[in-house]
Amino acid sequence: MNNTTEALRRFFRKPFFTDPRTLVGLWLLLPVIAALLKLSKCNNFLIFKYVFWHAWGQLPLYEPYPAEYFDTNHYGPAFSLVIAPFAVVPQWLGLLLWEVMLAMSLYVAVRRLPMEWRKQVFVYWFCAHELLTALFMSQFNIAIAAIIVGTYVCVEREREGTAAFLVMLGTFVKLYGIVGLAFFFFSRHKARFAMWLAVWAAVFFVLPMAISSPEYIVGQYKAWWVSLTEKNADNMFSGGQNQSLLGLVRKISRCPSYSDLWLIVPGLAAFALPYLRRGQWRHEAFRCAFLASTLLFVVLFSTGSESSTYIIALTGAALWYVKAPWQRSRLDVALMVFAFILTSMSPSDLFPAYLRKHYVQPYALKALPCVLIWIKLVVEMTTRDYAPRTAATTLRAHENARQR
Repeated sequence: MNNTTEALRRFFRKPFFTDPRTLVGLWLLLPVIAALLKLSKCNNFLIFKYVFWHAWGQLPLYEPYPAEYFDTNHYGPAFSLVIAPFAVVPQWLGLLLWEVMLAMSLYVAVRRLPMEWRKQVFVYWFCAHELLTALFMSQFNIAIAAIIVGTYVCVEREREGTAAFLVMLGTFVKLYGIVGLAFFFFSRHKARFAMWLAVWAAVFFVLPMAISSPEYIVGQYKAWWVSLTEKNADNMFSGGQNQSLLGLVRKISRCPSYSDLWLIVPGLAAFALPYLRRGQWRHEAFRCAFLASTLLFVVLFSTGSESSTYIIALTGAALWYVKAPWQRSRLDVALMVFAFILTSMSPSDLFPAYLRKHYVQPYALKALPCVLIWIKLVVEMTTRDYAPRTAATTLRAHENARQR
């Protein structure tokens, strides 16, 4: 086993796999492939595209339009401006540019993280297949992952105005962006951060009115809330939705009567518990662990999570693995292999179709590896020291591990 692992490490350390041009090329190639394969079946992109045209014509944003697309829109009125540049060009071009924008947004966000290139290489390769899964659905979840990572980067660089912009952008488009507030406590300029949050909230609330009217947009915000409430109820036992910790428990138990708050409240408490370790805040690895926890939490505790949402969670899992200042154990390696096989590969044709259709989807098992990783991450954040390791401390840790 050790010889095989070492052989794999040597193989993937070859210059081709770590060359920045290879990674940029890969993350550009994947959206092009997805766009070409989805030109005739791009239902999600049609939903997105018509958010702009319906807002322009002041038509209801959350009503079904079966002549144009299947399903309904669940994105906020502000999304009409985000999608506008991709909606006004020919459909094939809009889809292609949209896919490239999504992939590159996450590539750039990860590239800006304060960590060594070799660790970024691991994140890119580990998340590449999950990225393709999300690209096949043209999902904005890729941008949500970029927004959350970007918010963290901006707080680290003391760019609170840009961090607040990203938080409000993600919130007014899909709500998920609100979790960027998890990094508020690490800001060195909290008052400035709060001020910019208020400014950008006002801007994003008003901005869609530029292509419609105030009365129309206010009405659509109300309709958005109603649509999200109805969607949450519909997601409870939906096969494609609620692929989360909430769905895992709900679908295995087959019990519709209890409230998800029985899981969400303890989850929030576990998520917030590491904040009590004020002495660890000064360590960048600890703060980045909060980023990983946030990326996992927002997916695991949402009934709206679906297969393509896991580009967010797997980015968090990859960061959990590479950013710890200690050497990862065999259990950690096993968890990452488990996540790659069950979470990333299960939607693909390389995974047994019988298992996918009869077990993984019906019981939301795609969430299971990320649940285990998140629990281990929370335990680490509440017990481990995230101080940077010197060569001497690393050697002692290796010796202690061998003795155990």
